[in-house]
Amino acid sequence: MIATSHRAALCLALSVFFATAPLMAHETGGDQRLPVIGPAPPFTLTSQDGKQVALADLRGKVLAVTFIYTGCPDICPLVTQKMVDVQNALGARFGAKIAFVSITLDPEHDTPAVLKDYAQSWGAKPNGWMFLTGSPAAIRDATRRYGVYFAKKEDGSVDHTQLTTLVDADGRMRVQYIGWRFNPDEFRHDLLSLVDEE
Repeated sequence: MIATSHRAALCLALSVFFATAPLMAHETGGDQRLPVIGPAPPFTLTSQDGKQVALADLRGKVLAVTFIYTGCPDICPLVTQKMVDVQNALGARFGAKIAFVSITLDPEHDTPAVLKDYAQSWGAKPNGWMFLTGSPAAIRDATRRYGVYFAKKEDGSVDHTQLTTLVDADGRMRVQYIGWRFNPDEFRHDLLSLVDEE
């Protein structure tokens, strides 16, 4: 489990990167609001249903944005499982107030049809979870803007860092979780705290 202090440290680093105001420490379960890192980087990509989806289209919902690829043998399934568990725990708020966005790191392989099969195999609810792909250039731009490193290897696998970003209903980045060891209860609490801010 990544300690809250590690998450707060990442928020601090990102706040410097985005040249935003100094952020306040966040303690899980406390009454303090999550810090504002800065505007969430825009993107326009293609969903598993073949529809164009822009970040601006999702304004008004709290988002969890992560980067995966369907052929990933280790960290991506672990992150996806945590997100499935939280999706199921959110009840009626999922889809209505909260949405998940999973952006592929392997656009050459992960077509909309492949992503749709992947989403269905995980039990992702289509009313609140978009799996997005696009041109290699568009994916590179999105990963760069969200601070995710990736490189495709000769065997087709992808080396990558793992970041899951929470975006509030006003389109502002609020926190990023490093890796897959984040606490799903903390993740759910933070999502709901952003809903309660509305």
